[in-house]
Amino acid sequence: MKTQRRPGTKSTSKREWAEETYAAATAKVPERKPRFATLSDLPVAPLYTPEDLEGWDANEELGFPGEFPYTRGVQPSVYRGRLWTMRQFAGFGSPEDTNKRFHYLLRHGVTGLSTAFDMPALMGRDADDPLSHGEVGREGVAVSSIADMRILFDGIPLDQVTTSMTINGPASIVWAMYLAVAEEHGIPLVALGGTIQNDALKEYIAQREWIVPERAAMGLVVDTLRFGARETPRWNPISVSGYHIREAGATAVQELAFTLIDGLEYVKWGVDAGLDPSAFVPRISFFFDVHNDVFEEIAKFRAARRIWAREIQRRYHPTNERALMLRTHAQTAGVSLTAQQPYNNVVRVTLQALAAVLGGTQSLHTNSLDETYALPTEEAVTLALRTQQIIAHESGVADTVDPLAGSYYVEHLTNEMEKGFDRYLAEIERLGGMVAAVERGYPQREITESSFRFQQQVDAGEKVIVGINKHQVSDEEAAIPVLRIPPEVERRQVERLRELRARRDAGRWRDSLDALRAAATAATASKQAELMPAFLECAHACATIGEQVQVLKEVFGEYRDPGYY
Repeated sequence: MKTQRRPGTKSTSKREWAEETYAAATAKVPERKPRFATLSDLPVAPLYTPEDLEGWDANEELGFPGEFPYTRGVQPSVYRGRLWTMRQFAGFGSPEDTNKRFHYLLRHGVTGLSTAFDMPALMGRDADDPLSHGEVGREGVAVSSIADMRILFDGIPLDQVTTSMTINGPASIVWAMYLAVAEEHGIPLVALGGTIQNDALKEYIAQREWIVPERAAMGLVVDTLRFGARETPRWNPISVSGYHIREAGATAVQELAFTLIDGLEYVKWGVDAGLDPSAFVPRISFFFDVHNDVFEEIAKFRAARRIWAREIQRRYHPTNERALMLRTHAQTAGVSLTAQQPYNNVVRVTLQALAAVLGGTQSLHTNSLDETYALPTEEAVTLALRTQQIIAHESGVADTVDPLAGSYYVEHLTNEMEKGFDRYLAEIERLGGMVAAVERGYPQREITESSFRFQQQVDAGEKVIVGINKHQVSDEEAAIPVLRIPPEVERRQVERLRELRARRDAGRWRDSLDALRAAATAATASKQAELMPAFLECAHACATIGEQVQVLKEVFGEYRDPGYY
């Protein structure tokens, strides 16, 4: 039996403290649960000390902000110079509805626009497609042609506001429509800033909104990387998205690993197509989820920057240092929101946003408390925006760079994140790279298994979700306003599309689709063939998303889910 420590003495090691001081305390008050772990199931010890960072070199692992390996941030001043871009996801109903929301958000302090498209657009279908019925404008804005895009960005200074567009399969088509609208307003493409998500791989891994098979989709992505590096130097032609991977049930480690390996795969394909990594890699951006485990999320952002810098340096030795700098947008976890006790979501989102800021994100969207029911109301989205503004201006966390650096726990978690990446990288490289791994269903199965394990833990009470498996309220109904999309939206969109087809120049329209078909055919034989000029001409010729996607399917084939589950 251990003797009681004399007053005024102290432990000389973590082990001694655990065996004497901590053991005595937990003998009186036992630990409140049998196992402590992060949300992703990484074990959490009661205490972290320098002993948990054996061999850790602050100069090598941390460095200084704005310097390799960028663990502490890609900019020297981080938020002391400029705050993160505050975005709020907008997109619902008709282009007129969303345009009105854009102007509302800009008046209330949003510093960047973020556009959500409806399911028909995401799947490459027009509003009048039979499979679009009942979905037009429901979970994002309805866009079928350049006519909709003109209305969507009416009165928006495209050369002054950065725009993010969350669309993947038909990303090239939608981006071309945006660029065409800018050209109509006399705005040079070099003046445009923003991001098109355009992440094909994560669609097959997680979100499941695809058009053509994997390798053809990768070719379309490379085409946008080539065009973007040459024509739109301020635009990010891809945002490699871990968000949807996490929302599908991945752990934080899986989100980090699969997202960065996706990014490395895009770089490899770009280099194989003859692109200079120093020219196009600096315009690759990332998009991460931010879940409830504050320290795990902070560690994820820090590890992501360090891993990306080291991997790009090791593989390509770029002459442009910006190729080593991982820049990321972040969004609070939609999957964490609950319909039960919806005001609890305000607290969850605040913690998640705080983690993103402490992790050093460059851009942030905060979910609204009502998003588990529907797209957000103006009142809810304003509160979500105010959450960011209060963190920025009242909390003090943005006043110094990487304030948690040197925390034994945070640095330990950052190291654990990197080890998890290394394990997944080794396995995916053994399978022949991420495209081959996706074709074999490897990341899909890993995510499914993680999601199943988490649900088992929730059902068993091992993971607590307030209002779901603890502190429930019986017979509760939400007493919050919900945004509803009237059926008139779909009728108006179908009518607009009918009018567009009647008045457009049929000859130019036909020629534009023929040129797209020829460019796509050439791309099947050459990695240097370009499609973006053809997409731009299709936009100006008023070809619709569905019409252009049909051409791509004719040439490349249509992706069919092989059913890995």
